[in-house]
Amino acid sequence: MTLPDFASDDRLDPRVRRVLGILSSAAPAKDLPDRDAAIAAANSDKAVAARAMVAEATNRMNREEVASFAGISTETLTFTSTPDGNTINVCMIRPEGDHVVPCVAYLHGGGMMHQSAYDGNYQAWGRLIAAEGVAVALIDFRNCLTASSAPEVEPFPAGLNDCMSGVRWLSANASDLAIDPSRIVVAGESGGGNLTLAVGLRLVADGQADLVTGLYAFCPYIAGEYPQPDLPSTVELEGYFLRLQSNVGRLAYGIEAWEARNPQAWPYYASADDLAGMPRTVISVNECDPLRDEGIGMYRKLMAAGVPARCRTVMGTMHAVEVIPNVCPEISRDAARDLAAFAAG
Repeated sequence: MTLPDFASDDRLDPRVRRVLGILSSAAPAKDLPDRDAAIAAANSDKAVAARAMVAEATNRMNREEVASFAGISTETLTFTSTPDGNTINVCMIRPEGDHVVPCVAYLHGGGMMHQSAYDGNYQAWGRLIAAEGVAVALIDFRNCLTASSAPEVEPFPAGLNDCMSGVRWLSANASDLAIDPSRIVVAGESGGGNLTLAVGLRLVADGQADLVTGLYAFCPYIAGEYPQPDLPSTVELEGYFLRLQSNVGRLAYGIEAWEARNPQAWPYYASADDLAGMPRTVISVNECDPLRDEGIGMYRKLMAAGVPARCRTVMGTMHAVEVIPNVCPEISRDAARDLAAFAAG
């Protein structure tokens, strides 16, 4: 399999066109027999070396020229996740001072499998959002394939339990954290977009939807099986940064949840009854992203279920470009402003 011809795709912002050639892999995605095989593959020497290269690149984004440190404080706090009793780190990034501000509970991407809130690009992205006058609580939940700052690697519902516990912890400790409990929103991109919507579904199911005032999902990874005929982008844009067409994601996250089409694991399969009562929601998609059409499909399902929702399409862009803030800085800043305004209500 060869790379798509990015150079001839005149939809792409030239800066995106350049990085797609670097970030995209010509290797086809491969099916694996089970979760153990997925874990073994993720911990092979080749995979570990590739992640080290990515970490080096993302950590170079965590600098003043990308997102200023001026007037922003950063600290790590911890809480105990329930029902599992594990410890989770929260990287709290906020405007300096003890004045009360809205809060974005942010869930990092990586397909629920990889990455950490402490990766350099998320630190810079958090400062961009905080510079707009809100607190950003980066909840470093358990991944299902490789470790975040949480050393445990567990399938669904571990990561969702951590995210849910983080939202409840923020609400319960709002006074000590100098955040407004009436203006807490949940946001995330890709796998974090999945978890954002799953948090909304869990809150509704638990009768706690009023703990948050909104959900903001960037390029959510929510269908889990590809290609899908009713999602043309999963065919047309395969290989644009992402290789989706394998079973690794659903194996890693837990095949039982996939086979049951559990909407709290894969929100694309939520029914109108599941979605009824969800907080106001924004879905943001990237024009040249294999996941584009599942995000749009989710927006339409939300609208049909009576959820106050809107959808934005960022033209000329690839998957999750907003959280790679040295590629198209003005697009990242625009997204940070919109998210902060959404949190402010």
